Amino acid sequence: MTATRLRELHVAGTPLLLPNAWDADSARLVEAAGFPVVATSSFAIAKVLGYEDGEAAPAAEMFAAAARIARAVSVPVTVDAESGYGLEAGALAERLAESGAVGCNYEDTDHANGGIRPLEEQADRVAELRKAAGDALVINARVDVFLGAPDERAVLDDAVARAKAYLEAGADCVYPILVKSPEVLGEFVKAVAPGAVNVSPLPGGPDLSALAALGVARISLGTGLWKSARADIEAKLAGLAAGKLPY
Repeated sequence: MTATRLRELHVAGTPLLLPNAWDADSARLVEAAGFPVVATSSFAIAKVLGYEDGEAAPAAEMFAAAARIARAVSVPVTVDAESGYGLEAGALAERLAESGAVGCNYEDTDHANGGIRPLEEQADRVAELRKAAGDALVINARVDVFLGAPDERAVLDDAVARAKAYLEAGADCVYPILVKSPEVLGEFVKAVAPGAVNVSPLPGGPDLSALAALGVARISLGTGLWKSARADIEAKLAGLAAGKLPY
């Protein structure tokens, strides 16, 4: 499936819903449930592989997992590529294409050095990835300034400036991860329009219909589905240890 189809599914107010997968089997379940795209969760994949999130897993293992997912389904696959695993734009675009991905998340956190990259540096990285991949890759540029921010409004201007710069550099969508306030999110969406915005539903935050009403074009569950499945397995194991069959 082409990046064109994935790009077309980003519609403000009628968002693409992505229940992120972590292996071939969960990806098949996503497709079987009728979802038109499979997205991956780097956090969940890293955990399944025995590593922590934040590029602690070797790039080769992460791309191999992505390739297994892409082979298992017939719908477009977008891969959470974290911050690119230290790869230059050309190499990253090549590895994504080889895995079968037609989209990727690309975040502005610098895992090697800590902190968030300067706006201009990350915008240049987005532009380089766009040039290397052409139109064959849907770039979802993650904006990480809300991570750990005690006051979302205090970082809103920075988030908007970053989003606009990333969109101008060639990103198809921007992802202000972990923004929870509907007021702040609404202002962000309006400020970057007509750029597509990706969000994740958070406990205590806007539900799916409210997020759609705010004009987002993409909703991804991130680690949500994996955490829910893992909690269910953990509870069943506790019951089994107490002598109760889990089925």
